[in-house]
Amino acid sequence: MKFYIILCICCLYVLQGVGQEPDGRNTLIRSEGTSVLVRIVPPWGYTRIGVKEGSFGEYLRNLPLRSHGSRVHYFDGGEKRNRKVYCAVVDLDIGNRDLQQCADAVIRLRAEYLYHRKAYDKIHFNFTNGFRADYTKWAEGYRISVKGNRVSWYKAKEEDYSYPTFRAYLNVVFAYAGTLSLAKELVPVSIDAMQIGDVFIQGGSPGHAVIVIDMAIDKVTGNKLYLLAQSYMPAQDIHVLNNLQNGNISPWYDLKSTGRVMTPEWTFVTGDLKRFKD
Repeated sequence: MKFYIILCICCLYVLQGVGQEPDGRNTLIRSEGTSVLVRIVPPWGYTRIGVKEGSFGEYLRNLPLRSHGSRVHYFDGGEKRNRKVYCAVVDLDIGNRDLQQCADAVIRLRAEYLYHRKAYDKIHFNFTNGFRADYTKWAEGYRISVKGNRVSWYKAKEEDYSYPTFRAYLNVVFAYAGTLSLAKELVPVSIDAMQIGDVFIQGGSPGHAVIVIDMAIDKVTGNKLYLLAQSYMPAQDIHVLNNLQNGNISPWYDLKSTGRVMTPEWTFVTGDLKRFKD
């Protein structure tokens, strides 16, 4: 019985915010936590919104994190200089090429979720020129030929759904997709209807994209908060963003804020919010 009571208290502690200590120290980061869910606590009065078991939202909320204090590194091993940008680093490889940048990180998270759910037929992304790259086609042994603006499939290997083959597929997508193509694939969504997994995106050269990885709500007022993650240029570890505009709730962002959404390295507008179709 004693163990059960302690377990219940711990669960409540994770789901409900704890606010700040009397001396003003931020208590929203739990250094021992190894996932977004456990590491980052909502402010006092807020609880995490419910998510369906097996959903994209549940996957993002439970993203594994490297140990507290870990630094963001570039694909070549260099270190991101501005440490104020982020509060946590997602424990996911980035490869050794300058490929997994901002839109690519969003693609990576969506693809990883679908791959581990074995929803292979839902893994498909468009190149900037409009070519649709289906993972199932790649896994069947076909490869992609790119000659200028002409893109086509050709048979090259035997069927293989292994993870290394999946990662090779993603590297090709990263090379030929970007914010322009991803922005066209996603559908606009009202800021008031935000869900975990939605994306703030501005298509362009370079453009930028960040993804909502968790949300919390004050059940008394109905106000909502959200967390954001990104990669950037050059290719670098996916990291959870701080809110440099409001240190009292950082790394959470307030949904009631209208107009601009100011992240540490990019400014979006609420109309930039989009969602994967399926």
